Amino acid sequence: MMPGMAWLLYLLLGLPLLALMRTALLFWQQVPARNKIPGAQKRRKLALQDMAALAQRLRQQEPRLDPKAILELPLLKLVQKLRDEELSLESVLCSYLEEALKVHQEVNCLTDFLGECEEQLQVLKKLKKSERGLLYGVPISLKDPFDYMGHDSTCGMAQFLEKPAAQDAVIVKVLKAQGAIPFAKTNIPQTLLSFDCSNPIYGQTLNPLNSKKTPGGSSGGEGALLAKRGSILGMGTDGGGSVRIPASFCGVYGLRTTGYRLSYSGVAGPVKGRKAVTTVAGPLAQDVDSLVLCLKALLSEDMHQLDPTVPFMPFREEVYSSNQPLRIGYYESDGYTQPSPSMARAVRLTSMLLQNAGHQVISFSIPRIEYAMDQLYKKGPFSDGGATLLEKLKGDIVDPCIKGLISLVRLPDPLKCFLAWILKYTNPRLSKLLEGLHGVGTPKKLWELHAAVEEYQQEFIAKWRSLDLDVLLAPSLDPAFNIGYPAKAGESSSYMTLYNLLDFPVGVVPVSTVTAQDEEELTFYKGYYGDSSDRNFPEAVRGSVGLPVAVQCIALPWEEELCLRFMKEVETLTKNERGPK
Repeated sequence: MMPGMAWLLYLLLGLPLLALMRTALLFWQQVPARNKIPGAQKRRKLALQDMAALAQRLRQQEPRLDPKAILELPLLKLVQKLRDEELSLESVLCSYLEEALKVHQEVNCLTDFLGECEEQLQVLKKLKKSERGLLYGVPISLKDPFDYMGHDSTCGMAQFLEKPAAQDAVIVKVLKAQGAIPFAKTNIPQTLLSFDCSNPIYGQTLNPLNSKKTPGGSSGGEGALLAKRGSILGMGTDGGGSVRIPASFCGVYGLRTTGYRLSYSGVAGPVKGRKAVTTVAGPLAQDVDSLVLCLKALLSEDMHQLDPTVPFMPFREEVYSSNQPLRIGYYESDGYTQPSPSMARAVRLTSMLLQNAGHQVISFSIPRIEYAMDQLYKKGPFSDGGATLLEKLKGDIVDPCIKGLISLVRLPDPLKCFLAWILKYTNPRLSKLLEGLHGVGTPKKLWELHAAVEEYQQEFIAKWRSLDLDVLLAPSLDPAFNIGYPAKAGESSSYMTLYNLLDFPVGVVPVSTVTAQDEEELTFYKGYYGDSSDRNFPEAVRGSVGLPVAVQCIALPWEEELCLRFMKEVETLTKNERGPK
């Protein structure tokens, strides 16, 4: 046999053998994860049984309880009735425990029951009226990563199992000090790096408005629970739209705060220390008033005392309560992802209503959007080439919702560079993602990235100020994607991720629902690049007639009060337009 033929034969025989060995190695590496997951699933089952048992005990204390009347109360009225003792703490907690369990049965949104809520309720009952906080007696839900003493913060990852938190997150401590009663944790996508909502431990969460749809992510469990009134107030996190996408997909309200306006101490995550893209905490609720009350409670002096790195900036009521006309910038497209018909229509509708109400509305365009997404944002989460993320996933089962991304991260660096070069002209956005996944390479390059982000932020602010804007109106990514599609049309998240790069406060307000005409117009959707993300986007949002459509309300950093004031204006105008339910 010729030497060349022999080498070819060895190669043909060797490659399948290597693939088989790699598969076997991955399987054995995953054994620890496989061993931990059944235990976690059993703990959840027992926890939810405890939740049902507490609901039953509370129900026995309140035999005439009408949960429907309680669940229909907006937060401000509920708080007032609790303070005036027109409602008992037991009746309110029981109502939400029962409803949350019902919602969970439908959509699989709960990961843990916080049984300490029973003891906390008893402590609250002993307080004098003067000692009761702004959220006295309000049951609240927490996204999985918020540390709660004695409970896991899993991020949907096996490595985080069986590592209960030694203390509560600062935000949880502040909420408790204000009288709130955390009662449950909610589901997330594995690693939090997806806007689907699935992980190997707790499974897939469904959108309660349409079970073929995802509730969004990564605060998807919160969005689903709030949409069906299984919670009245929840805390999420937002690293790339993770509060806003679930709010938009589920038809609730969400607020992404400026970085460091709220403490992030005690919030778990797969990759800590990232600076180029800011991950923050933020509330989700059923109306703007609820977000305002939550922020007032969180911005108490307790926040600064517990975490001195957070500036003491109490809520500025005079900014929120102002009725001066606003100068509002708006855009229908970010220039990177063609909006769905309903996204563009929502902005047109809202800008018209704002103009008719006496506000000034000015067209705005995003400066250098390709540069912002391709050169800055995509490099932020993976500046280390994904090394930290892969370390945390070692021995874990990779969920389908992030499998494609993790497969790319695991490619050898030379292959990432080669593929990026090959795809440069045929699929430029994927090419830039592969470049980003390669990492920045050196500390010098990392500092250059941080400097470039700061410069772009200043460029954006300069354009904002050149138009003398108060706030900005933008599309929110919607309607809800079909399950499995966030990974296939991920570039569309540019509408949300831009403001993590800029670190601006942003709120989501539902303003309409998808119409039959919106659905028909999807037939003509082409996208701007013609790549796989553009091709998959129409399929991702198809079948959404009747589902919520939202807009984003944006302000400059540290202007949460102005952002909320703008959100309230949009909420009032669009509710009046739609009329009573």
